[in-house]
Amino acid sequence: MSGAGRALHRIALALGAGAWLTGCSSPIDYFTFFPDRAVGPPPPGVEERWITTEDGQRLHAWSVADRGAAPLLVWSHGNAGNIASRGEVLMALARRGVGLLAYDYRGYGKSSGSPHEAGVYLDASAAFDSAVAGGRDPRTVVCFGESVGGAVSIELATRRPCGAVIVVSTFTRLADVARRHYGPLGAVAGKRFDSLARISRLSVPLLVAHGDEDEIVPFELGQRLFEAAPGPKRFFRMPGVGHNDALVQPSLLDAIASFAREAVARRP
Repeated sequence: MSGAGRALHRIALALGAGAWLTGCSSPIDYFTFFPDRAVGPPPPGVEERWITTEDGQRLHAWSVADRGAAPLLVWSHGNAGNIASRGEVLMALARRGVGLLAYDYRGYGKSSGSPHEAGVYLDASAAFDSAVAGGRDPRTVVCFGESVGGAVSIELATRRPCGAVIVVSTFTRLADVARRHYGPLGAVAGKRFDSLARISRLSVPLLVAHGDEDEIVPFELGQRLFEAAPGPKRFFRMPGVGHNDALVQPSLLDAIASFAREAVARRP
């Protein structure tokens, strides 16, 4: 075996061990998902919910300001932390007049199972179905995602009749991000989380937001995703903002709430 081959073999072994230790389903999932199991109590006014997926996983969710005709954001979060680490943003959006259903993917927080791509798509579908189970018009539901959650939200919107899609700090496909950080090794991500292949199928208003100093998901990937999308669409650029700072920008939270209200108000 060549030196390069031995190096790749060692990396593969390390990734396999890492996947096992973190509970991820595969070495690629080890690179993709960074679940946190620690969840404190919900903020005042937030309701805890439990959602069962098609394949029998039990998901933990927080719901706030779910008020009939007002827009409801089904929030698919990023690949690190869990819903508890987003509590302040949840409440800040609720104060802006939108409802939210934020759920943890399988393997995150109190949710059962281990995360993988097909699984988190099932999780998003279950969250959406839970949001409309009480008779809510699905066109008042907005698929909202950050980072990898944006890819989950785009996939969800191709299978559920939502009112709009909002994605923040989201990429074209996972392999494009992986190549920026791992060079040729990034190619092993293959076609995972391929939003570029799906976004042309959207038929609802789209808001794409991205910081132009994003050090995790390069700004140009957000631009490319936006350019590939059909209309109606809007791009929200955040000057000087990095990947983990996007959702603490008041201007972005204002834009999210405004866009969601407008999209729901204009539904057929």
